[in-house]
Amino acid sequence: MKKGDWFLIGGVALLAVASLAFWGLTRQEGAQVTVEVDGQEVASYPLSEDLSVEITGWNGGTNQLEIRGGVASVTGASCPDQLCVHQGEIRYSGQTIVCLPNRVVVTVEGGTEPEVDGVAG
Repeated sequence: MKKGDWFLIGGVALLAVASLAFWGLTRQEGAQVTVEVDGQEVASYPLSEDLSVEITGWNGGTNQLEIRGGVASVTGASCPDQLCVHQGEIRYSGQTIVCLPNRVVVTVEGGTEPEVDGVAG
């Protein structure tokens, strides 16, 4: 390998580390989860309260949503592939869990973003 190759590898590595640092410093914990079924919002739950609720999805399919300790997860589903169950926990604004067979989308929203005042906005 030549000297230029090492500079290229170092530059790419530095860019990757900077991107991860930026993402880690700017992500914000969400305040609530919203549940959509077939594109329609059907429920919203605060992440601050522990609960377990069954969501009736498209064509009668079901998903079990659990919120514990400020994180949400789908712990059970009637779909055959169970990908939504294996997606794990979500807690940061913008994170989602999707169950395509049941057409269920669980999204974390809100957070501690600073409010924009009249001068800045």
